[in-house]
Amino acid sequence: MSAVPASGSGASAPRPHKPVPFAPVDFEPFVGGADPARVSEAAHLAAAALVHQGRASTDPAVTRRLVKLADKEGLEAIAELWAESPPRSLPGALWRLYALRAATVQNPERMAAYFREGRYVAQVQHVVAGVAEPPGADELRSMADSILSGAFDGEFDVALERSAAYCRVVALGQTHHADAAEQANEPHATKLTRSARQLVKTAEDLEASARAWRRGELI
Repeated sequence: MSAVPASGSGASAPRPHKPVPFAPVDFEPFVGGADPARVSEAAHLAAAALVHQGRASTDPAVTRRLVKLADKEGLEAIAELWAESPPRSLPGALWRLYALRAATVQNPERMAAYFREGRYVAQVQHVVAGVAEPPGADELRSMADSILSGAFDGEFDVALERSAAYCRVVALGQTHHADAAEQANEPHATKLTRSARQLVKTAEDLEASARAWRRGELI
């Protein structure tokens, strides 16, 4: 399995250009048949190269290309490389940043609805996430791009913490929707509750990764 090219070009074989459907509940590792040690090495090397390239460049066009990497290559291509990485590692953290952006870009209205519900309970996380007011679909898409951009042209730990805050606000919104839907649609309510729990776990992993980055231990 080859690494995802950092610039979105030079791949040895064509990749899908349409991101696969994705939602935050789908963070379970993808099953793969390659040698785990080689996959892990490739994942870490690719993640380190991507972050280094982005942070070493002062060209906004480079940052834009990195942010839209999953749009060009397909989220599945990134998942093949990074989804099985430990959540509290550099490739694991990058996977979650890309996956959250993809979930937001593909379902901005739904994510905005969850965010609006959750922000009334989680005022601090709402501010940390940094979404504009009122938090509609366009604002959520802009925020998702801004968070991922910050991983390459800002403080990486701050990008992780903003993403974690976003997860927590959306999770609270999902819980509220689940409570409202429990009587009328119990399976849907159960799915929302499960997704909310997974998002909270994702937030915890991102926060731990941010702390590890500050200590110079996120690899």
